[in-house]
Amino acid sequence: GEQSPKQDARGQVALSASPADRYACDPATRFNAPAPGKSWVALIPRGNCTYKDKIRHAAAQNASAVVIYNLGSSNANETITMPHAGLEDVVAIMIPEPKGKEIVSLLERNITVMMYITIGTRNLQKYVSRTSVVFVSISFIVLMIISLAWLVFYYIQRFRYANARDRNQRRLGDAAKKAISKLQVRTIRKGDKETEPDFDNCAVCIEGYKPNDVVRILPCRHLFHKSCVDPWLLDHRTCPMCKMNILKALGIPPNADCMDDIPPDLEASIGGPPTNQITGASDITVNESSVALDPPARTVGVLQVIQDVDSFPQVGEGNFTTSNEQEPAVSSDSDISLIMAMEVGLSDVELSTAQDCEEVKS
Repeated sequence: GEQSPKQDARGQVALSASPADRYACDPATRFNAPAPGKSWVALIPRGNCTYKDKIRHAAAQNASAVVIYNLGSSNANETITMPHAGLEDVVAIMIPEPKGKEIVSLLERNITVMMYITIGTRNLQKYVSRTSVVFVSISFIVLMIISLAWLVFYYIQRFRYANARDRNQRRLGDAAKKAISKLQVRTIRKGDKETEPDFDNCAVCIEGYKPNDVVRILPCRHLFHKSCVDPWLLDHRTCPMCKMNILKALGIPPNADCMDDIPPDLEASIGGPPTNQITGASDITVNESSVALDPPARTVGVLQVIQDVDSFPQVGEGNFTTSNEQEPAVSSDSDISLIMAMEVGLSDVELSTAQDCEEVKS
């Protein structure tokens, strides 16, 4: 009730003794109250008189509380706030019609019903809008779908990046193997300068070079033990000392399949491994040097001059030049044979005279 005190109440539920006085609108209404001294709660249906009269008539018979159920309501669970001014000392509440009829049914079968009224919180369920519930539910579902889509996209991208990184590592590994196969290998002999005490040690294992050690010579002219530097080159593809990239130095892209097309006899066609210097009267000396052209070309014309020692004893009379441009034509009266060998990558320039070649006569 609107003027009901906010306090707890308890007792046995009792109806009016006469079905005709069930609404408790008559001041002489009697209730089936328990023995004197026991607390009881009057249960009265709504209608036929004011709430104030019903509450006053029950309170006149020492009811601990008055419970009115909302009989005739269009909404089964609806309750209203009852005005009963002047009766501020009586606990009065309203309950829905189905609950009131359920209690009446128990009492008519002589079943004792105890009621406990406690102070609680206001029921806000009826104030919750169904539109708000639908909006919150849809928002939550949309948020979950977006989160799930982002999670799926994240793991797909992560899987793609991992695969791309693995493919790139495999391509770099294959290119490194090709590059290593093109690097010069030499066996240290007794008396070589590498065996001298003041010569630099291998930068990988920090040990000196000994006779019969197999070393790998990189394009930057640094040399290391073959067993030491090969695993390093497979993983890093750079010189351990100067960090020169051997793939760039040899002109091998990571996916250079064209390197497989190099004929295996190319090295033999240019006379085998490069020599330390040129013998003869020429002033040109090549000390294991190499010529690098622009990256798009990466080709070097290696001119090998073969002279007939019997016919031309003066080797130094000729000027030997190397270029990636076209060489001028040689007179047919000369016994000089020009053999051009084209090498892909960074080629060692080798100029030598060979006396055992077949004489070429015009």
